[in-house]
Amino acid sequence: MSSRVVVTGIGLEAPLGSSIDVLWGNLLAGKSGIKNLSDILDTEGLDVRIGAPVENDDSAKYIDKREARRMDRFTKLAISSSIKALADAGFEINSENENDIGIIIGSGIGGMETFEKQAEVFLKRGPGRMSPFFIPMLISNMASGQTAIYTGAKGPNNCAVTACAAGAHSIGDAMEIIKRGDAKAMLTGGSEAALTRMSIAGFTAMRALSTRNDEPSRASRPFDKERDGFVMAEGAAILLLEDLDSALKRGARIYAEISGYGSTGDAHHITAPAPLGEGAQRSMAQALKKSGLEPEDVDYINAHGTSTPYNDRTETAAIKEVFGSHANNLKVSSTKSMTGHLLGAAGALEAAITVLAIYNKQIPPTINYENPDPECDLDYVPNKAEEKEIRAALSNSLGFGGHNATLAFKSFQEG
Repeated sequence: MSSRVVVTGIGLEAPLGSSIDVLWGNLLAGKSGIKNLSDILDTEGLDVRIGAPVENDDSAKYIDKREARRMDRFTKLAISSSIKALADAGFEINSENENDIGIIIGSGIGGMETFEKQAEVFLKRGPGRMSPFFIPMLISNMASGQTAIYTGAKGPNNCAVTACAAGAHSIGDAMEIIKRGDAKAMLTGGSEAALTRMSIAGFTAMRALSTRNDEPSRASRPFDKERDGFVMAEGAAILLLEDLDSALKRGARIYAEISGYGSTGDAHHITAPAPLGEGAQRSMAQALKKSGLEPEDVDYINAHGTSTPYNDRTETAAIKEVFGSHANNLKVSSTKSMTGHLLGAAGALEAAITVLAIYNKQIPPTINYENPDPECDLDYVPNKAEEKEIRAALSNSLGFGGHNATLAFKSFQEG
């Protein structure tokens, strides 16, 4: 086996599109997937009434109706995205390779929709009316477990639950599993479906969300001086990672090479990042070192960029500290400006977007960047996509609890 790992498939259930072509076209056009939620959710009494739901959910095409009633939405999105990733890669799991294919799918919250519905049953109708599927629908690892059942993958099966870094940690851990020889391929990423009344109310109580209810498409504005919080979103993104030798042997189309992974903890605060993004600094530095990259080799960073006052200035400071004078040459964009924040699936979707940026030689913009912030002074690819050949790129994910993950990707070169 090779010590190199490549991305050969991508599957999506996301705001702005549930196919690669639709999502990518909308990102390059600078479109927003954020909207008023009143069509899909009872927003009465909520101070925040906007979010980014999945556009054109395809999960019903892949999951039996009877089985679907026994799954939370986050699990269904994970299964659908995984099947799409396999199809995109032209990869078949069969009796000859099933033991060599693993799964790691992260989720920050898990079955929140199930929790809310069953809590209401418990309180109004009593414990005897609880669903026997409550626990299997709720627990976060069920996205990985059910996806294995649906795809037949019998290799390492795991789940990262590290808040908004869960998807990125899953991908990084999956890469390491392949590198150490415990699998030849991994389905990996994140899934989240927490656009629910209680979730929105909880994040609102923290004062974490944007309250621009009257202009949803302008609410997520990373690095802009007038930013006032993030916008919740839902969705799933799954990558198929393969050992390079295996991918070349079957003639796979290769999007990019995943070359490094940084993972650190702040040990600072339950929600606030460490001063100057100290943990994020170490995470980026680790990813660079493990990739054999110098700071000057990196052309693009897909930032965590949540549109909260603390995150954006802290992440900017961390990038400047790690990259020094080269920070001024970097292209840095936050696609959360268009997709919203997918929580535990954010790092997975943004990893997929980073890979597509390398493959297509195009950088999606940070939209709604209108008012420069003196503390956020990098090139955020404001409002318009740019053509650029990308040699290497990073994708940052930073989660509540002080969890930091950075994934490094390279343009694929044989030899």
